[in-house]
Amino acid sequence: MGKQMTSGSSTWDVLQEHGVSRRKFLQFCTASTAAMGFPHTFAPTVVDALENKPRIPVIWLHGLECTCCSESFIRSSHPLVQDVIFNMISLDYDDTLQAAAGHQAEEIRRKTMEEHAGEFVLAVEGNAPTKDGGVYCTIAGETFLDQLR
Repeated sequence: MGKQMTSGSSTWDVLQEHGVSRRKFLQFCTASTAAMGFPHTFAPTVVDALENKPRIPVIWLHGLECTCCSESFIRSSHPLVQDVIFNMISLDYDDTLQAAAGHQAEEIRRKTMEEHAGEFVLAVEGNAPTKDGGVYCTIAGETFLDQLR
C-alpha cells in the first residue's frame, strides 16, 4: 500500500501515487479548464492549483439524525467511499467514521477549524434543536447548536 495522503496532500500528489503520468495530468488539467468554460490561457492556473493546493478539509457533523446519510455514503459504489476519503477530500472529522473518540476527536475538530478557517467544507447531517437552548443534542458538553455557530 502507498503512503497515506494527509490534508496537506495535493490532488497531484494523489494522482502521482496512483501512477498518473505528468502528461496525463496536464491533459486532465487542460480538459478540466475547457469543461469549466475557461479560456485555454487559464490552464496553468488549474495546474498550479492542483499541484500546490492541499485537498479540501471536510468536517462532517451529526446532529439529530438517523445516520442514513452516512450509511448511504459508506455503501456507495461510484465513487467508492475509500476513494473519496483517501483521494478526493481530506475527511478530517466525522465522529461516525473516524478512529479517534472523546477529547482526541474534539481536538481534531477544533484544530481543523482553526488551521483551515474559511477553507474547509462543513457537512451537516441532521438538524440542531433550538428548544431550551439546544440542550437536547449535546456533544462533548457543547450543544450542537453552539458547535454549528
